[in-house]
Amino acid sequence: MTSKTKAAVVNRELLFPFIIITSLFALWGIANDLTNPMVSAFKKVMPELSNIQASLVQFAFYFGYFFMALPAALFIRRFSYKSGILLGLILYATGAFLFYPAALYEEYNYFLISLWVITCGLAFLETTANPLILALGDKRTATQRLNLSQAFNPVGSLTGMIIAQVFVLAALRSDDYTSEAYNALSSNELAAIRENDLGVISVPYLSLGVLVLVIMAIILFTKIPKTPVEDKMSLALSFKKVLANKNYLNGVLAQAACVGSQIMCWTYIFHYVDNLNESTGWNLTATNYNIAAMILFLSGRWIGTGLMKRLNPSKVLMLFGTGGAIASIGAIILPGIAGLISLVAISVFMSIMFPTIYGIALKDMGDEAKIGSAGLVMAIVGGALMPIVQAAILDWGGDGFADLNLLGYIPEVNFSFILPALCLAFVGYYGYSTIKTMEIN
Repeated sequence: MTSKTKAAVVNRELLFPFIIITSLFALWGIANDLTNPMVSAFKKVMPELSNIQASLVQFAFYFGYFFMALPAALFIRRFSYKSGILLGLILYATGAFLFYPAALYEEYNYFLISLWVITCGLAFLETTANPLILALGDKRTATQRLNLSQAFNPVGSLTGMIIAQVFVLAALRSDDYTSEAYNALSSNELAAIRENDLGVISVPYLSLGVLVLVIMAIILFTKIPKTPVEDKMSLALSFKKVLANKNYLNGVLAQAACVGSQIMCWTYIFHYVDNLNESTGWNLTATNYNIAAMILFLSGRWIGTGLMKRLNPSKVLMLFGTGGAIASIGAIILPGIAGLISLVAISVFMSIMFPTIYGIALKDMGDEAKIGSAGLVMAIVGGALMPIVQAAILDWGGDGFADLNLLGYIPEVNFSFILPALCLAFVGYYGYSTIKTMEIN
């Protein structure tokens, strides 16, 4: 039996703090996947928006990570992990409650600001929780431990998806009309529908704000143990060590590619299904397939965590990255339901990527891990930028999803998934390039 097998993933004395911090992974999963369908929702409620304008939902949401990650790292470096968590939860709740005035004034930009504030809070939570989980136990099982915590993220994501479908998408009155019928309504009727639908969109966020305050109260009275590293190196030395670490820098790029792939696949599956419905006369519900994708994502996270007990995490990352790229190509070239199944299947391969890249990139870091963690959270900006590039592909021929057919039969919405294919291939390469690094204990 190897020493790695003997090392506990979570020590008994750290179990309760581990559970409390792990609950945050589910909390930001709810926000992420409640927001993904909002690109489609706002496009229906505000049909004057182009695909690129609607995609600004994701830009506003994920840009908050890039903007706030480094300040968050400096904050927890100056104070503590617990202080960072509490401030993150305050920002999270504030952004959620800002949905009320946004709906009241019916201003799209106000919704974007609200989403941005939410993710400023999430940046604090991710910058804090990920390295804290890595530090709560034996460093030999750090990547397994983070994968275990991250396994609860898709539980939150599934919750967010179900809330989005049941309480938002299914309740939108603007979705009850064809484009022609909607445009034929009077200005008073259109105003009433818009007021109703923007209120529908805001209610889940307001409820989420209340939940966040409850969790914040629990954490306020929970003792979070200090991490093993107490000696703080200078800020200049931290940056110097981080920027000299090639393994880390490549990990930041891989993380941007990973998150960009996730957001593209989970956002534009709605457009993919809408195009199938329009071209075939089917009546598929996109959210059902997105939920199936998240179930596969959750299953893949548990399977991947188990595999890492026996396999090098970098090898697992390489295999999953390659599989994700192949599934992405299937979503492009396969017609009808086969292409949709390939798109859903991408999620099982993306499942272990974020925490595994995180663990690999921060391997053997000391106090500079706080700054390093900020860079990996800033890489989430891939989720802000890549959907806009994909939306630009969707707008090649017009505001529709199949205005152009590449090679005579591939709709532009299908072809747009070339971006996740390239991103996931790079993640697979990062896994391959770090195999020897992760074999060194």
